Amino acid sequence: MDNGFDQTSLTEIEIQNDAIDVAVPRLTSFALASYGGKTKGVLANGVDPVLEDRLTYLENKLVAGSYLTGKGVLLATGLAEYLKINVGDTIVFISQGYHGVNAAGKYLVEGILKFPVPELNQNAVYFPLPLAQTFFGAEGIITSYSMLMKKPEKLAKVQGFMDKSIKGSELAVMNWEEMMPELIQGIELDYYGGLIMIYILYAVIGFGIFGTFLMMTKERTYEFGILVSIGMKKKKIQYMVALEILMLTFFGVVLGIVTSFPVTLYFFYNPIEFTGEAAKAYENFGYEPIIPFSLDAAVFYSQGLIVLLISVFLGIYPMAAIKRLKIIKALKE
Repeated sequence: MDNGFDQTSLTEIEIQNDAIDVAVPRLTSFALASYGGKTKGVLANGVDPVLEDRLTYLENKLVAGSYLTGKGVLLATGLAEYLKINVGDTIVFISQGYHGVNAAGKYLVEGILKFPVPELNQNAVYFPLPLAQTFFGAEGIITSYSMLMKKPEKLAKVQGFMDKSIKGSELAVMNWEEMMPELIQGIELDYYGGLIMIYILYAVIGFGIFGTFLMMTKERTYEFGILVSIGMKKKKIQYMVALEILMLTFFGVVLGIVTSFPVTLYFFYNPIEFTGEAAKAYENFGYEPIIPFSLDAAVFYSQGLIVLLISVFLGIYPMAAIKRLKIIKALKE
């Protein structure tokens, strides 16, 4: 481990930039974990307990024991099961520290974590950052500094700011897309698959709306004929029908949003979890086996706007039918 860097200068950069919501220092390296007669290679993560929890909700993944207090470590469930170690036991770590020094120590197991990603679940260990720095002989040194933006659209701006701030050093600034290109490919695949499904849904909605407009026009043909025969202009009838269509669609959209929001809110805090083979398939791809829900307002009003536009477009039919209306034919229907 000889690629660490000083945390102080980066902390000053983070404080200067108000676009950053939270910045998490980490000291990450590999070590051998041993308990009883078993040994396994692990990913040792030195973290700030408070900041790490704000970024990755680490404490929520705790299934046994207590969160980091500064005196011990947290193990992933798969690793704990392999070593047959429990909360309260002492685990031994051996590694190579900063500039090749020997690193060895024994630590109390304070808690057990469960991750949805199998790779993490089999080999992850979390130290309090000062404890990890002492273990690796790297006081004041970190290997990465992860930052979360207040607004994702400011990512490029903040990255440019960071690039200028560390210019001339051996440090590198990478966004999540550059670090995980395979995840981008998965997101794009999922996006286009979802796009096909939503277009099919729009088509179903469109046929439903068109059926309503068609029935409304056919059933009221006699009414329209009477109105035209007593002197009402067709344009006024079109305005009346257009207003009805807009009111019907608008209140339908508003009612849909109002009634769906409580359901979405519930599943936002209680996402649908996959079990069995479906869960294993998700985990094999590195995804958490859940269907998450979003409370982003844009999801609601954008869909409502699209339904409104579909209704306006389909409203051309009743307008055209009224314009072509023949009084004698209408009164016979």
